[in-house]
Amino acid sequence: MEEKLHWVECPRDAMQGMKNFIPTEQKIAYLNSLLNVGFDTLDIGSFVSAKAIPQMQDSLEVIRQVKWTGTKPEFLVIVANERGAEVAVNEERVDVIGFPLSVSETFQLRNTGGSIQEGFQRLEKIQTLAAQHQKKLVIYLSMGFGNPYEEPYSPELLVDFSHNIAQHFNPQCIALSDTIGVGDPIIISNAFTALNAQFTSLQFSAHLHTTPQTAQEKILAAWEAGCRRFDSAIGGWGGCPMAKDDLTGNMPSEAIYATLNQHIAALFSLDAFQQSQLLAQQIFV
Repeated sequence: MEEKLHWVECPRDAMQGMKNFIPTEQKIAYLNSLLNVGFDTLDIGSFVSAKAIPQMQDSLEVIRQVKWTGTKPEFLVIVANERGAEVAVNEERVDVIGFPLSVSETFQLRNTGGSIQEGFQRLEKIQTLAAQHQKKLVIYLSMGFGNPYEEPYSPELLVDFSHNIAQHFNPQCIALSDTIGVGDPIIISNAFTALNAQFTSLQFSAHLHTTPQTAQEKILAAWEAGCRRFDSAIGGWGGCPMAKDDLTGNMPSEAIYATLNQHIAALFSLDAFQQSQLLAQQIFV
């Protein structure tokens, strides 16, 4: 298992649940600041229904206008169907396509308007498009640490889903997504331990939602169980607007830095990070 941290900053996830529309120019300025920090991947937007997620309706304009001066991180966008994937693969600045697939039937219907089976069918079309256009694929396993719907959940279920995904779709990684913040250190550790024991060449990522009080213990649980890729958002803003009425915040980037700074110091600009923090305080009010 590679020891280097792969850090995914998620402004899209931070912004998407905001009730007031963030002006396009403000989004671009914020993303421009994030480009200078040293993140490996930037979850920069989504090509989904504007009716479902109105905040992301300007994603294509935003992606085309951001500017970087150094090494460009990978640009990741989220899609929910083939239509969104067609937009994504034809945008040269997009490097990675993310697709949300849930281990919860209830949440899959709520989040994408289709069943798990339909999700796999959509994923097959999306993977074909991604391969044709040399785009990487990340598959998010929503409700990856449990769900509130009294549906089955276990590390073995994650392993079964991952075997199916690995066999058919060749993703860059599978991101276990907490969605509602129910994962505790034991659940998180058990999930990554089970997966890393079964798959030696497939990367798994931690997309954790959390309260500030439990952030560090969740990060350490994932890291010590072999996870080397983490999603986060400055300030812990955001969450999934399709999960429930009250958003559970994203993993704060500040917590990732404080907990794992010995692994990121060489590639990370603290000055640029602090500039992004100041801009975030203006946006997320």
